[in-house]
Amino acid sequence: MRLRPYFGKLDYKYVEQWVNDERTHALWCAGLLPRPLTEEAMEAFLEKDGKEWDGFAYMATEDDGKPVGFFIYSVNAEENSGFLKFIVLNRELRGKGYGVQMIKLALKYAFDITGVKSVQLNVFQGNRAAMRCYEKAGLTVRRIDENAYQYGDEQWTRCNMVIERQ
Repeated sequence: MRLRPYFGKLDYKYVEQWVNDERTHALWCAGLLPRPLTEEAMEAFLEKDGKEWDGFAYMATEDDGKPVGFFIYSVNAEENSGFLKFIVLNRELRGKGYGVQMIKLALKYAFDITGVKSVQLNVFQGNRAAMRCYEKAGLTVRRIDENAYQYGDEQWTRCNMVIERQ
């Protein structure tokens, strides 16, 4: 597996396919992007995130270049910490170790290239598959925020997970 920058025109179609149902979309972006997702909204969000949070979007690919996942990574220079967000994997590859491999590769990039001392992410507690993936990659729950997001008549709890540089 490899990481490369996200190329909007080339890669948007993959992300759109991976977050194409309402629940997956909510778990992925917590309502920060419109549904249905549009290429224009995605590009505007990525531009805003880049300006406000120094976020950059990445694609994880198989060695042959086929996209398998997406995430945004940003660095908080003041705290010397990284943040992973908007993580999504091709639904056909979930549960097969691709997510753990992608997160470990993102963490390697964060620690070895950007030099941060820790990396964190947020995940909804009800997204057990994602939480297990992040735990397998070495992250642990640091904080739990009850009723952080309302989805329909459900109140979702958000977990902040973190890993420190070894």
